[in-house]
Amino acid sequence: MATFELYRRSTIGMCLTETLDEMVQNGTLSPELAIQVLVQFDKSMTEALETQVKSKVSIKGHLHTYRFCDNVWTFILQDALFKNEDSQETVGRVKIVACDSKLLTQ
Repeated sequence: MATFELYRRSTIGMCLTETLDEMVQNGTLSPELAIQVLVQFDKSMTEALETQVKSKVSIKGHLHTYRFCDNVWTFILQDALFKNEDSQETVGRVKIVACDSKLLTQ
């Protein structure tokens, strides 16, 4: 299964990367094993989002910038309103990166 490395830039992904880097520098972990952990993280995040997340969110806001490059959409919204069944939240500026999930099966 192919995966995207997008989730490495999430908060949990950055923390994992920093921890693995520290362990490699201390000699606790080999660089090869650290890479294997990151690859497994990518696979696990993709699978968890596909199978375990059931909620839906609608987003409305002012489209500041959009880009499509290498089958990846990037949107920057200003004054974005996120709504789900229970609540809503306004965010001043948000960046959304979206990839075609069909590419994961290739």
